[in-house]
Amino acid sequence: MPTLKEIKTRKNAVKSTQKITKAMKMVAASKFRKAQASVVSTRPYASKMSELLSHLARYSQSGADVSVNPLMQEREIKKRVIIVMSSDRGLCGAFNTNIIKYTTKYLNDVGRDTPLIPIGKKVHDYFSKRNYNVFKSYVGFFSDLNITASNEIVALLINGYLENQFDSVEIIYNEFKSVMKQVLVKDQFLPFRKPESKQKGKHILIDYIYEPGARQILDELIPKQLKIKFWKALLESNASEQGARMTAMEMATKNADDLLLSLELAYNRARQEAITNELLEIVSGAEALKKG
Repeated sequence: MPTLKEIKTRKNAVKSTQKITKAMKMVAASKFRKAQASVVSTRPYASKMSELLSHLARYSQSGADVSVNPLMQEREIKKRVIIVMSSDRGLCGAFNTNIIKYTTKYLNDVGRDTPLIPIGKKVHDYFSKRNYNVFKSYVGFFSDLNITASNEIVALLINGYLENQFDSVEIIYNEFKSVMKQVLVKDQFLPFRKPESKQKGKHILIDYIYEPGARQILDELIPKQLKIKFWKALLESNASEQGARMTAMEMATKNADDLLLSLELAYNRARQEAITNELLEIVSGAEALKKG
């Protein structure tokens, strides 16, 4: 059985750790509120842009063949690129583990030598150390998340696709649902797919007149939509990370409370046992003196 000193030392260590987890939870909560606000404010714009593109692609009055846009042309997939988003730091539960497991399994299906673009230190370290085909990495990206850097990545992907360096681009990331829930998503980024209309059943089709024309507007909007789509994925991943970290630190703080309670009980039992032993020694000594 541990001594009183050992139990007391462990209690102090747990209390120190609990202070750290509480502080980390508060920091994560502050970052989470900002990340959540960014995601919530971006979703309506992205949704409306998809709605507009869907209408342009399906109901354009000009009747132009929108599929001739080079970013929408599907071709035989000889080489694909996979973008994987994780966090730069740990202590966020299974956030990174789920991404890594899913990506590893997917690479086993499509080919281990498939080029990867890790965004986040955790996925970069994992796949680099295991000799996967890391095409380009972005470490520390989420510490200074900004749309300019996001657009630079999109430009790199668009140019690579137009120059036939690769035939498909996919993104794997965590989509934010709530503090307790993040959904792992694998989404096709290129070639650009016509957004599906969310309207179901019979509805009145409003035939707008577009100027200068549906084709020209599509050529202008598709790159912008790709930028918004990629930026939204980054925001979703960032919000999911902060939510996961906040939850993980809250659970760690609660577990520390439970551990402190059990250590307190163990300490009291050890203390009571020590007092009992001392009393027995005193009584035994007194009895020995009487007999002597």
